Amino acid sequence: MKDQKNKKKTLTISTEVSKKIDISSLSRDGKKAFSIEKKTSFRSSREGKPTSGSGSFRKPEPGKKNVVRNFVEQQATKNFIKKEEKAPSKTKLKLKDPLSSKREFKLTVSRAMNVEEVEIKQRSLASVKRARLKEKKSENRDEKKEAVKVIKEVNIPEQITIQELSNRMAERSADIIKFLFNMKVVATINHIIDKDTAEYIVKEFGHSPIIETAPGLEVNKKKNQLEGKIKKRPPVVTIMGHVDHGKTSLLDALRDTNVVSGEHGGITQHIGAYQVKTKKNEIITFIDTPGHAAFTEMRARGSKITDIVILVVAANDGIMPQTIEAIQHSKAAKVPIIVAINKCDLPDKNITKIKNDLMKYELIAEDFSGDTLFVEVSATQKTNLDKLKESILLQSEILDLSSSYSGPATGVVIESKIDKGKGPVSTVLITNGILKKADYFFCGSTHGKIRAMIDHEGKTIDEASPSMPVEILGMNESAFAGAEFAVTENENKAKEIAEFNKNGTGPKNNIIKDKKSLFENQNNKQELNIIIKSDVQGSSEALKNAINKIEHPEVKPNIILSDIGMINESDVSLAKASNALLVGFNVKPNNQAKKLAEQQHIEIKFFNIIYEVLELIEKGLSGLLEPETKETIIGSAEILKVFKVSDAGKVAGSKVTDGEIKNKCKARLIRDGVVVYDGEISSIFREKNAVKEVKNGFECGISFKDFIDFKERDVIEAYQSEKINRQI
Repeated sequence: MKDQKNKKKTLTISTEVSKKIDISSLSRDGKKAFSIEKKTSFRSSREGKPTSGSGSFRKPEPGKKNVVRNFVEQQATKNFIKKEEKAPSKTKLKLKDPLSSKREFKLTVSRAMNVEEVEIKQRSLASVKRARLKEKKSENRDEKKEAVKVIKEVNIPEQITIQELSNRMAERSADIIKFLFNMKVVATINHIIDKDTAEYIVKEFGHSPIIETAPGLEVNKKKNQLEGKIKKRPPVVTIMGHVDHGKTSLLDALRDTNVVSGEHGGITQHIGAYQVKTKKNEIITFIDTPGHAAFTEMRARGSKITDIVILVVAANDGIMPQTIEAIQHSKAAKVPIIVAINKCDLPDKNITKIKNDLMKYELIAEDFSGDTLFVEVSATQKTNLDKLKESILLQSEILDLSSSYSGPATGVVIESKIDKGKGPVSTVLITNGILKKADYFFCGSTHGKIRAMIDHEGKTIDEASPSMPVEILGMNESAFAGAEFAVTENENKAKEIAEFNKNGTGPKNNIIKDKKSLFENQNNKQELNIIIKSDVQGSSEALKNAINKIEHPEVKPNIILSDIGMINESDVSLAKASNALLVGFNVKPNNQAKKLAEQQHIEIKFFNIIYEVLELIEKGLSGLLEPETKETIIGSAEILKVFKVSDAGKVAGSKVTDGEIKNKCKARLIRDGVVVYDGEISSIFREKNAVKEVKNGFECGISFKDFIDFKERDVIEAYQSEKINRQI
């Protein structure tokens, strides 16, 4: 029996790759192990099932399957065939595919037959998940290695939004905002950044920046300089000086007109441009600038577009702040100066003092061995006006002024406005070329076609030559004062350049220039919202600059809209929504806006003089200031004894030591230098009678409102307080 038990028993499975399995271990008492060997065919080599004592197999009954055979066939079919190419030295048997549930392994043949040492190993679910995760990570790593960043050439205009920059770089806008946030700059996709900031961002993201230039503008300038008929042009003269020194009056005298009578308050509010003929039929173009302090930008613009500056100084006033400012603008623009000493007919003139004072600013008269032309004139008496014209022509001869009289025109916008009947109208000074009717043009961020041209006399003309100021009609919107004007080949070119200027170089808000710009408004100042509608661009610009110069630590003006044209319904609605002050400067509201303002109870303030607007703004800002409380001590009393009164409770028997004590006035109780109570005197008694006041030296009984804790030697101090409105 021992030999039978120890005798090696094998089970042969015939498949394409058959294996011989040692089944001697299936005996309950014997060694439990499998041995596998290959055969060439798949057939059953067992004839039967082992009996309990013999260790041999007998042939199973038909229709019944041996459990062991069933198990082995399943495993051989499912697992062993799939691994035929693996080394045969491996003898461990895997029951199932790793993806199947590991719980199925509990109902195996080995357990059913008490086979304990079958070398079967199955992977756990955690092991399978780890393998899958590892495989996924390796795939992602490979994908990242394969993805190579594309370096783009990014075109950068003068100004660009973060959204547009992200589109041009093909980068997420969130990444750009995060980058700016790391630089302590808070921005959104709608914020506009300048070209330097944009260039830095593009480089940091690994792209190549290309700075854009305005298409066609430089080409036009060079073409006019190099080509065309070059000949002498009239000089452009700007009249500058202090307010009320007679600039406009002098220009009136030169033109034989009366412009100053049409100016509100006798102060020039706009830039005026005119042409004057001399006795020799030579033309001089004059530009009149305002002298008020608020019009600094307009004076600066006037000095840049001029050839010669006439500095008007009143003979009786001398050098004033705007006089000095005009000198600085002229020197910055490198423009020669002719000094016109006006009001020489007055008895209190002091011409020598003026010449001496101007020497400080390097304006030395010819009689003082200098090279600056001085002309003594009188606008009212019209004296020495011809001498002034001769001085201008002499200076222009020295400058040798010339321009192209052919080819497309270029110029500068002096002033712009919105006319009720004509629409957007701009005054343009032609610098080169010939401007013709029906020409296509661009002007800053606007464009259009010349529908009509009007000269300084109000006549309609078809052509405009260099140094000629003309009003042009045909713009799609109001132009910005100081913008460059140029004629283009066609409408598409004009639109292209205007669109570029609008997106790239036009005046914008919310420009991120540095880190501080986004945090300037983060304070606790109260704001006065203001809406300004003006007749012309220059006045709107001057008002805005003057208002923004008003500074106070507690309040500040906030201009939410500054535009030109008539006050309309949208302006009134905006004023209502924002609780803003609505100001009209040389403009009136239309009928619809008037009705809406009455319905909404919106007051519209109208002005013709700029300093009156500034006074209104200062009053409005003063109203936002907290009033100042002023206290005045009217009397004091010392408590001598405390009495109990049935009706009044405790009453302080006191003696007035200073001033007087009044009934119902404010008072404080002071004990050992500390204020114990601050309230109101409810009643005053003298000899059991209620009185209104008690003067110095008299005794009385005093009771307080809601206070009875009196003590001897306490001091009662009566006072009056009043609120005083503060002014800026």
